[in-house]
Amino acid sequence: MEELLYQYNPWWEDEFELKNIFERTRYTQFLKQYIDGKHIIFLTGLRRVGKTTLMKIIIRELLNRGINRTNILYVSVDDYLLLQKNLFEIINEYKKIHKIRTDEKVYLFLDEITYQADYHQQLKNLYDKFNIKIFATSSSSSLLKDKKAFLTGRAITVEIQPLDFDEYKTFKKIIIKKRDDILNEAYFKDYIREGGLPENVLNPNREYLMNLIDDIIQKDITAFRGLKNHQLMRDFYTLLMERSGKQYSINKIANILKISPDTARRYLNYFVETYLIHLLPRWGKTNEKLLSAKKIYACDLGIKHLFIGERDLGSYFENYLYLKLKNQKDLYYLYEGGIEIDFYTSDKILIESKYDSELTEKQEEMFTTYEAKKRILIDSVRKLHLLDEILNESNRYTRPALPARERSVNTETHT
Repeated sequence: MEELLYQYNPWWEDEFELKNIFERTRYTQFLKQYIDGKHIIFLTGLRRVGKTTLMKIIIRELLNRGINRTNILYVSVDDYLLLQKNLFEIINEYKKIHKIRTDEKVYLFLDEITYQADYHQQLKNLYDKFNIKIFATSSSSSLLKDKKAFLTGRAITVEIQPLDFDEYKTFKKIIIKKRDDILNEAYFKDYIREGGLPENVLNPNREYLMNLIDDIIQKDITAFRGLKNHQLMRDFYTLLMERSGKQYSINKIANILKISPDTARRYLNYFVETYLIHLLPRWGKTNEKLLSAKKIYACDLGIKHLFIGERDLGSYFENYLYLKLKNQKDLYYLYEGGIEIDFYTSDKILIESKYDSELTEKQEEMFTTYEAKKRILIDSVRKLHLLDEILNESNRYTRPALPARERSVNTETHT
């Protein structure tokens, strides 16, 4: 194990460099605030969204602060050479290598922690017994659920999302002066095709995204859940992407796939748990929020583009607004009398997406008369700043993004 640990931790022997790394300040600034605290920090989100990179940035920050390089341990828990080892065995071996005392503080970084059996209990024991700071990642919200509440009060969970449009431009080193603001529209179309997954932004590749989806479906859904029909799950996901931005019917999807509604509902939740889709409930009384049909949104515009191509640019724009808002506001869609407004927040802000289009007469009537403290119509990329303004006003923009599990996901719908 010693050789493997040295491979994972090159800073033990050499200067640590992170080359060509884009620092996502809205996450790194938040995480740096918690370096000195006791809380366990969980980073969750879609595979390859940049969770590991964020941990490496925090490691670099620790080294820059003068933390002893041998007091920092990083391991990828899903490494087949470590699967038979529990966390205590890994840490004890590490402490032997560097002769670290029991009371000496160490910083522990665990990639894909959910591959460890009983990891909640193990982390609790580490937290309670040792002078240790823990950062950990997971690509599944369901596996992070602490059913026995071992870590209640001990952990903070941060959902990492794909790059937004501003981050995408920074990542690509695109600088647009105010006099050239119209160019944002053209670059946004590039963003639609490439999406916000960092590796794909650097080297756009359709095959990369397809392999990612297959990898998630194979590893995190079919293999983990013991499902035999991988192609059925691929077909299911294709149907969901074709319906992204729309209300869905479990019964219709079940009929198309020739499975029961209960099975379809269970499979749908697997896609939610692995961050491949997001669901938006309808505004209304509690039973309406729980039982009314939800709307489906893609996890990333580049992934959505794989399935529906260039058609319906308005649905991409709406999907983008949803991704910007989803973890910053308690968010719903508004539907009354056959008329729909895209987004309504619990603090009574109406937001309608109309990419190069206009409100219908009935939509305009609802938009102007429905109870709201603010109404925002966003009909072009150049008006996206309106969204940032309301997020900044709410003083929640720098808060961590809550994972889907914190929002009481319920996939029950009307037929």
